[in-house]
Amino acid sequence: MKEVTVSLVAVAAAALSGTAAAQSAQDYLGPAAVIPLQTEQPEPKIVVDPPLAQGLAAGLVVIQYRTENLRIVPVYGPDALDVSPRIGHLHITLDDAPWHWVDASGEPIIIQYLPPGPHKVLVELANANHKILDHQVVRFVIPPK
Repeated sequence: MKEVTVSLVAVAAAALSGTAAAQSAQDYLGPAAVIPLQTEQPEPKIVVDPPLAQGLAAGLVVIQYRTENLRIVPVYGPDALDVSPRIGHLHITLDDAPWHWVDASGEPIIIQYLPPGPHKVLVELANANHKILDHQVVRFVIPPK
């Protein structure tokens, strides 16, 4: 019995010593989630779906979207331009208004209380310094009640 215990301890020690040198956070997790840019990244893109039909019937506009090569986060300013993966936010304009609002939640766009009739939402993908990188327009109709 004593020989088995010694040999198991020796095997465990040898296994641990061989892998201990290669056990860093980067070995397990890969590169850090946000690191300085070292190479060019693919262009960011936004894909916007039409509003959900069941919501429109109730006067509720729910627009889902996804981004490619850019993460939506509430971080702003020129220093945020040098991180990877690229970060940014949305500029949203309703019905060609002369103003827009900024959204950095990463959640669907929700608009309520629009009057019946046609509407348009411009969804712009912006970098952390508010430069527009991509955009899509969504058109829809709120039905009469």
